[in-house]
Formats: sequence, structure tokens, C-alpha cells
Amino acid sequence: MLKSIPQSKDLGLLILRGGIGIMFIFHGLPKLLGGPEGWEGLAQYGLPFLPEGLISIIFGLFAVIAELGGGILLILGVYTRIACLALIATMAVAMTTHIGDVTGIGDFAKTLGWTIELIIVFTALFLTGPGRFTVKKSA
Repeated sequence: MLKSIPQSKDLGLLILRGGIGIMFIFHGLPKLLGGPEGWEGLAQYGLPFLPEGLISIIFGLFAVIAELGGGILLILGVYTRIACLALIATMAVAMTTHIGDVTGIGDFAKTLGWTIELIIVFTALFLTGPGRFTVKKSA
């Protein structure tokens, strides 16, 4: 039946990009509104070895840009692969912050599953690209 739906793969990619993109806007916007103090705290939480101050603020802002900007780019279907790489890196850092919280195999999916699942999604989108339904035609 799905074979009879024209462009079903492209429609599926649009739905995936749009849904995940919206969720990452919701992840990134509050962090953006946290300002430099919040960005520094974000970086210190994810990368505790960073020195306090400007370097941590910049790394935190990169995470905010990856989430908020990456979400927007995914929705639009432009620079999808760049957005996916930034989001994979951000999720990898998020994963490292929760590894120590895993208390057993039963706790694994609840504690780390969401970051690993998103890394899988972004890797798949990186490999497939945005599909045909974007604001800009691919070359």
C-alpha cells in the first residue's frame, strides 16, 4: 500500500525532520534565554574539564546553536547534514553526562536511551539527506 503513495520516503523524511526539528527548538530556546550565565553552566555540566569563563560560555552557546539552529535547519531541510553532525556531537556530550547515572541494564534505556536514539536518528538523516521536500532544491 505504501508503494502507491507518491514520494512516501520523502514525506517520511519531512515528518521526521519536522518533528525532531520542532522538539529541538523547544530544547534550545530555553537554553538560549538562559544567556551567558546559562550557557556557561551548560558547558560546565557537559564538559566539566573546561575552564570557567569565556571558553565555557562559547562551548555552551555552540550547544544552544546546535539545538535551536539545528532544529530550524532540519525543519527547512537546508544544511541538514551539517545540522545532524552538530546534533550528533551535542547528543554525544549529553550521553557522557548520564553514563555514570546508569545503575543496571534495566535502567539503561531510561537513562541513556534517548541520547543514543537521537544519535541514531541524526546519523540516519545525515546519511539519507533531507529528501525532496525542502525549502531549497538540492543540486
